[in-house]
Amino acid sequence: MNIQMTDKELNALVSLLDDGDQEIKEHVRGKIISLGNEIIPFLESKWEGSFNPELQKEIEEIVHDMQLNLLMERLTNWKNSEEKELLEGLWIINTYLYPELEFEQLNALMQQIYFDVWTNFKNELSVYDKIKLINNVMFNDLKFSANTKNFHSPSNSMIKTVLETKKGNPISLCSVYLLVAKKLGLPVYGVNLPNLFVLTYQSGKFKFYINAFNKGLIFTKQDINNYLDHLKLDPKPEYYEPCGNIEIIRRVIRNLIYSFEKIGDLDKSREVSQMLKIVNQN
Repeated sequence: MNIQMTDKELNALVSLLDDGDQEIKEHVRGKIISLGNEIIPFLESKWEGSFNPELQKEIEEIVHDMQLNLLMERLTNWKNSEEKELLEGLWIINTYLYPELEFEQLNALMQQIYFDVWTNFKNELSVYDKIKLINNVMFNDLKFSANTKNFHSPSNSMIKTVLETKKGNPISLCSVYLLVAKKLGLPVYGVNLPNLFVLTYQSGKFKFYINAFNKGLIFTKQDINNYLDHLKLDPKPEYYEPCGNIEIIRRVIRNLIYSFEKIGDLDKSREVSQMLKIVNQN
């Protein structure tokens, strides 16, 4: 720990969280948070050993605040990085509900999916056959599918849950597909459509679209025109062209805010809105 306090002093400090004086309590909270995230295991062991529900609640709130501060710090660094790696951004959002998840664990899950596709992949295949092969492995062999039953569940925005359950919303399924396609060296990108996130393959004379929410269905620009007509929306360039990883992360965060609003968890919705502010900063 980067702290110069004995266990005895820490115990005394934590016990003050139960103090009736709100000012003392706030001072103690500030002091504990200033000790850094290395103190979290100590706080968790105090929580487990306590029979005082009030003290447990205080500890829970402090640990949550510390983990949230770490997430915001990571997200700020990610946003300011040159690469803005998609999997890293998705992992940072994932730590909102699963703070213990290490990036390496998530990367290992993703590598396994990539490996399953790669072992079937043949470079000599035509462009369309390459996409059909990815579709076959992802949607037939690995059984990835649209989570239509719990469409607005926050878990649809948690990449770890999506990789484990093989169910997700349009943007999470597209993200998995995109990460696999990029690793195979394919010119596949995300496209921000209203109410739907899709992918596009763009290289030379080839330009078509892929709907990962519908088992990798291949479609054309005319289909997008028809879709926009149906929604009574005017076509905009961003409805047809690739978007960057920051736009993908922005949309995942917006989905998460909406999910928490739908289930009535306004505290979480407000906290996730802070994440959106970070990625929206110029």
